[in-house]
Amino acid sequence: MSGLDDPRRSVPQELAPLLRLEVTPVSVSIFEAIEKSIPEYSQFRDNVVDGIRQALVKFVDMIAEPDSEPDPHDDIHRKLGAWEFKSGRSLDSLQAAYRIGARVAWRHVCGFAEQRKLSLRQMSVLGEAMIAHVDELVSLSVEGYAAAQASAAGTLERKRRKLMELLVGDPSGNWQSVVHAADAAAWPMPDRLCAVALEPSAAPADDLPPDVLVNFEDATPYLLVPNPVAVSRWIRRALPGWRAAVGLPVVPAEAPWSLACARRVLALAREKVLPDRPVLDCADHLVELTVLADEFLARQLAERALAPLASLTERQRTKLAETLLVWLSARGGAPEVAARLQVHAQTVRYRVNQLDELFGDRMHDAEERFTLELALRAHYLLDRA
Repeated sequence: MSGLDDPRRSVPQELAPLLRLEVTPVSVSIFEAIEKSIPEYSQFRDNVVDGIRQALVKFVDMIAEPDSEPDPHDDIHRKLGAWEFKSGRSLDSLQAAYRIGARVAWRHVCGFAEQRKLSLRQMSVLGEAMIAHVDELVSLSVEGYAAAQASAAGTLERKRRKLMELLVGDPSGNWQSVVHAADAAAWPMPDRLCAVALEPSAAPADDLPPDVLVNFEDATPYLLVPNPVAVSRWIRRALPGWRAAVGLPVVPAEAPWSLACARRVLALAREKVLPDRPVLDCADHLVELTVLADEFLARQLAERALAPLASLTERQRTKLAETLLVWLSARGGAPEVAARLQVHAQTVRYRVNQLDELFGDRMHDAEERFTLELALRAHYLLDRA
């Protein structure tokens, strides 16, 4: 409210000394009325009475010196708003207290006006000034409440970010420090959690459950989801427009591995090794994750185990490799392999004979068969990239 528009400037200054005499009795009356309507304020009597007294003193001071600069009294009403938030209450009780205070103060003003024989005009001006004053006090308390709320949110966010760093950090660190950080962040430690790796995006992310730990500021953003159930489904709803990979559910101490798997799945999707879908689940791609856990070793295995195919033409290599993989995984005869490849059984027999010549006894040794199948799967996965 600008100074020129402030109704308190219109109250005759000569009333200030007379009104100042009323501050103490009016403060007591207001507190007694508030105490009856809002009993929980009784335990904070000194704070409340001080706030009432400061409000009345400020009101009289502004009448006495309408051109004076704002004084520190403003601070107590911001503190009252902050105090309400820190006490876990809404502003409803405090705003009700202001309304009660205004009513009681007005009754005293009416008695004061009658005693001092004020004119209707003076009464009207005084009433408008009181309303403006109460509105200002309410605004100050709202500011204090909002500031405390924002500060608490920022503090909690920082504590949760620190907790996330500890959870996905060095797994050999002090676990007790993680437990303390979870307590400080008001985050109940779950039995299981999963990490969700995200591709950076400008899409909205406003619908996440409050117990999900979030880090969108990281170059490689991620979430930590406690007690995960059907995470892939709600991620699609909560993060439309994002690409995500849901890590494996693990005990909290294994969070680094859940996140590593999720980030690996995202990388494989970027390389076209895995399907191009908005949400991928690590649990659906354990074979790929295992086979390609070390791409260098996977490539070495494929090259060494499949070396007998290297001398063939590309067309021959493709057909024989395809037949060998189906033959190894089918564990059946030529008819079953032929059905899977959609070729004639005689064609399969011919190809298997070729493979026997190339690989010899390895085709019939259990350990070698496993190595060949693993090498073929690695070959095909690496080929997609």
